[in-house]
Amino acid sequence: MELSHLETLIGEVVRSHGYELYGIEWTRERKTRVLRVMIDKPEGIDIDDCVAVSDWLNPRLDEWDPIPEEYSLEVSSPGAERKLRNADEIRRSVGKFVHVETSETKVEGELLAMNETTLTLKVRNKNIDLAMSEIQLIRLAIKM
Repeated sequence: MELSHLETLIGEVVRSHGYELYGIEWTRERKTRVLRVMIDKPEGIDIDDCVAVSDWLNPRLDEWDPIPEEYSLEVSSPGAERKLRNADEIRRSVGKFVHVETSETKVEGELLAMNETTLTLKVRNKNIDLAMSEIQLIRLAIKM
């Protein structure tokens, strides 16, 4: 089964229970294949969420049989410092602390605003604007 098709099927199950599917990946850890499913919701993910989604997905994966060899299912959050992959994820992160990289600089601060061309960050009590076209990476960050 193609990964994109599997992601669509998993996404339907995850969304039907009130979660967002951040992504899936196949990986190999030691000798075992692992299907990693990363979920999210606005208030964040805890271990009970991961267990619940795993319980919903396991019987469906048995039914779909996406890979002939043995594998393990791992359900997790995308992490506290997850990459913001598109404009929607960036917009939902307004008010949060982020790390931004351009070819010229790396900066961390509170994301104050975003529009089609510019991000505005509050860095050490000063607002700075960064051109969207120059951003190479933006991710959530933990404020130290």
